[in-house]
Order: sequence, then C-alpha cells, then structure tokens
Amino acid sequence: MPYETFAHLRATSPVHRFPEPTRKILGFNGQWVESTGPGYWAVTRHADVVHVSRHPELFSSWLGGTQIFDPPNQMELDNFRQMMLNMDPPQHSKLRRIVQKAFVPRAIERLKASVDANAAEIVDEFAAKGGGDFVEEVAADLPLRVLADLLGVPREDRHLLFDWSNRLIASDDPEFGGGDPLQFAAAFMEMFSYGNDIAEDRRANPRDDLVSVIANAEVEGERLTQVEFNMFWMLLVIAGNETTRNLLSGGTLALIEHPDQRDRLIADRELLPTAIEEMLRFVTPVIHFRRTATEDTEVAGQPIAAGDKVVVYYVSANRDEDAFERPDEFDVGRTPNEHVAFGVGPHFCLGAHLARQEIGGMFGLLLQRTPRLKLAGPVERMQSAFIHGIKHLPVEVGA
Repeated sequence: MPYETFAHLRATSPVHRFPEPTRKILGFNGQWVESTGPGYWAVTRHADVVHVSRHPELFSSWLGGTQIFDPPNQMELDNFRQMMLNMDPPQHSKLRRIVQKAFVPRAIERLKASVDANAAEIVDEFAAKGGGDFVEEVAADLPLRVLADLLGVPREDRHLLFDWSNRLIASDDPEFGGGDPLQFAAAFMEMFSYGNDIAEDRRANPRDDLVSVIANAEVEGERLTQVEFNMFWMLLVIAGNETTRNLLSGGTLALIEHPDQRDRLIADRELLPTAIEEMLRFVTPVIHFRRTATEDTEVAGQPIAAGDKVVVYYVSANRDEDAFERPDEFDVGRTPNEHVAFGVGPHFCLGAHLARQEIGGMFGLLLQRTPRLKLAGPVERMQSAFIHGIKHLPVEVGA
C-alpha cells in the first residue's frame, strides 16, 4: 500500500485530480469494452472523507455507482443501481430496512454462542496441525461459516461463496482468473444461478434465514425484481466475508510484525476491544469508494464540478496525521480511534456489529491457544485496487 504517496497527497494536494487509464471493462454479457474515463478527484484527508460520506445529496452513490471506472453501458449502470451499495437515501434506506433487523446489536448478540463455537472449532483444528495457511483455514473459514448460516446456504457449499468472492473482487489476480473475461462472467452467472435457486425454494418454503427475508420482501407493495434480488445477494455474499476475512488476516500479520504490541495484548486481554479497532484502522480492508458530484460544489476549497467523480480513500484517511497521533504506528491501546474502516454516514457497514463479534471471538481464542504465531513462508497479497487483502498467510504455532 503506497502510504508515503498518500501522506504526500494529504500534505500537498489533499483533493487531487488523477487521470483514468484506458482499460477494458467486462459486462454481465461477458464482453470486454474499452473505456477511457474522464478522471477523478482523490480525497485523502480524514475530515474530507467524512464530509463527502455524510452528504449524499452532494456526492451520490447512485449517479455513477461506487467503483472508479464507469460501467460499460447504460444497461449495466441501471443493473448496478439496483444494489443497495449504489443507492442514495431514501431508496437506500428502504432496502436497508429489509435486512437491518438481522444486524442490530441485539440480534447479533444471539449469534454469539454459535460464532464462538465455530471459532473454537477452527482454532483447535489449526493449533492441532501446528499451523498452515491462516487465510484459508482460519480467517476465511469463520466468516464463511457464519455467512452460510445467516443466508441459509448449506455448510458444504460455503467454499462456493469464497470462490465467487475472490473471482469478482480480485479478478485481475492471476490466482483468481488473471483478467480472463470468461472466469469473471462465469463467477457472476454461477453466483446468481445459485442464489436464484435458493430464492425460489424460500418463496415456496420460507425458513429463518436472510434469503427467505429478501426473497419474500416487499418495497412499496412490490416484491424485489430478479435484478434487485441478484444485487442484494451479491452484496451479502461479498461484503459478508471480505472485511472480516481480511481484517483477521491483516490483524494477525500486524501482531506478528509488532511483537511488542502482541505481548502487551497477551499480558492485558482488557485491551482486546481497542486492539480490534486499531486493527481496523491499521489494516483498512476496503481501500476506497466512489461518489459522483450532484452539483457544482467544493471539497477542502477545491472546486468540484457537477458530474465529477469523487473517490474517498479510507486507507489514507485512517493514516491522517491530523486525525491520529503517530498514525503509522500500530498501537493496541489507541484511544480515541475514529477510524473510517466501516465507512461513514448512510452507507456505514451494515455488518459492523457482526464483524466485530467475529473478530473479537476469534482473536480472544487465538491469544489464548496460539498466542505466538510466526511466519512460515512469504505473505502473498491479493492483487486488487479495491480490497486491501492477503490471499495466503503461512504461519506456524510458536512455543
């Protein structure tokens, strides 16, 4: 991650104009389209990221979506606009309410016993082996188990959620398709086909799971269209595991690379809540999201024209010297810690409470049963401009 570049931008040009290179964009139909965008404004300071995020009336998620590069055509944009992530209030609020009850703190607390039991099983198996690939065997497995249970996906199919997520989020990574349009399109089709099969079953035989809730939900008296369901399903599949998986792996690497902070946490488990927030700040799994200016405005004195792309860089905001003392240091006791790893404003992460519960439960057990993990090979990072992730983290259980 180019932290020095972000620091330079914050100091010299906190709202900086970048060109967009010509690139190929893949549509749902599996066809590549060359696209050269108009460029975008990179917002790198904490206060400005918060400002943009809290004003959807000025900086829209709906106008152009939330990814830097535009969809290849109007049909693709219209489809992506059916995803809650790419909506503005009040429509965003209407869809969010469909599943909001499942993610409030009281509902998440009811999942604690199940989350802790799954975490214990995973850690016990990993410790008994003496280590392995922490990402696949620990960091990915817990959120996938929890997500499968929430969605009503059979446990034996949870690897499919992992596979689709990797192929869509890191489609340029050689391990997950290397930019192959057929691999990318196939991931979409497989994911939507699987989700629609479950939805059809849940409309006939509702259960106590999120797919039943979404498949039978009504907005203003009408059920979700197939495109709306597909976008909801995709959002839950990807967001339901990516942040937690990459925070668990990134947080573990931070503890390994900062043994003084690891020892401090081992000696004082009461620091675990602040340590989790520091991991979220220090790792920042989601690098950025885009907004589009709805009218002529400004950010930090920089004029922004209506229609301009405005990209908020959470990974830079979380290292802002004006918001955090010693921002490049990993400090498990850091307080206050007003990080933006879960976003800000109307799009604050719906699953933040669940993610914190999973992360807290897992690290509580890791510190107890495998407190001194150490690297057993090179760390392999995910090739993605959107997710700050680790795809392989070989570790062994130290003495």
